[in-house]
Amino acid sequence: MTFGTISLIALALVACGKTDLSTLEASDAAPDRPEMSGSTQKIKIVGSSTVSPFATTVAERFGATSGFSTPIVETTGTGGGFKAFCQGVGPDQPSVSSASRPIKASETALCAGNGVTEITPVEIGYDGIVVANSKEGPDFDISKTELYLALAQDVPDGAGGFQANPYKSWHDVSPSLPDEPIMVFGPPPTSGTRDAFVELGMEHGAEALPELAALKASDGDAFKSRAHTIRTDGAWIDFGENDTAIIQSLVKTPAAIGVLGYSFLEQNGDRVKGAELAGVPATFENINSGEYGLSRVMFIYVKDQNLNLVPGLIDYVEAFTSDNAFGPDGYLVEKGLIPLSDADRAAQRVIVEGLKAEAAE
Repeated sequence: MTFGTISLIALALVACGKTDLSTLEASDAAPDRPEMSGSTQKIKIVGSSTVSPFATTVAERFGATSGFSTPIVETTGTGGGFKAFCQGVGPDQPSVSSASRPIKASETALCAGNGVTEITPVEIGYDGIVVANSKEGPDFDISKTELYLALAQDVPDGAGGFQANPYKSWHDVSPSLPDEPIMVFGPPPTSGTRDAFVELGMEHGAEALPELAALKASDGDAFKSRAHTIRTDGAWIDFGENDTAIIQSLVKTPAAIGVLGYSFLEQNGDRVKGAELAGVPATFENINSGEYGLSRVMFIYVKDQNLNLVPGLIDYVEAFTSDNAFGPDGYLVEKGLIPLSDADRAAQRVIVEGLKAEAAE
């Protein structure tokens, strides 16, 4: 494999830009689907703030062209999405959970405990986690180790032990970094973006330090705790499940940086800029190739047991995984989606065909 959501709905639409449905062609419609205009049952989708703009865009088009009601997309964060998704089976429960990381064993257990025993993950594309700041702010070229040293709760003290993070400015971390205070706007613990950032960024950065490498070899759990625990002295500021709010705050605070999904950088390139990661720019091409080292797969998790309980559920999943949507020339690419390879997209459609067959039984 290549390296390869008013209140809440409005928030997702702000984040991704409302789809211009006037551009839809007749061929985009699904005339073979039954008219469901009398149905009040809607597909409910919960989960990742990163995936929500894509899920919302598909939902808008699906509602406009399929004859089914437009799905409801709610931004809860990946962790919050799984928590809601796993509460039970039935048309009143979420049928899809969007995620910017794989489901955890504890979340699978929660689902099983509530009778949600049949779940299918579908990969929908790649995303990069970017460090961004205002166009008016300094340029950053930062390594994963420097991210760890700047943001970890405790860091090596140089004498074989650990100390509370003493670094106040980026320049304290490395002379090559700007002489600006460490101020990072980032996602909360419920966010898949944060999970991926600490795993792909801080953990890998910690491994490059001799003290942490030795700790990993002797006590993996202790190493993971050291590598994943973000400082709580004000240098990192949780911004909730709202990357758009992070963008707005970065514009107002040029000295700050933010941690967010690549798609939000792509949609706001006139206001913010991405840092280079060890000399590699956060670009579509570098994320797609795997050269950019903070890339992750995005998913939608389908509740199989709801396939025959919620009108249009399988049709929505099919629409999401059509080349017209998640393909290299699909409309989701315009929203910042990094497409899967041809082979990987074909593999996901095989999975969806299996769901379709299950729904027909």
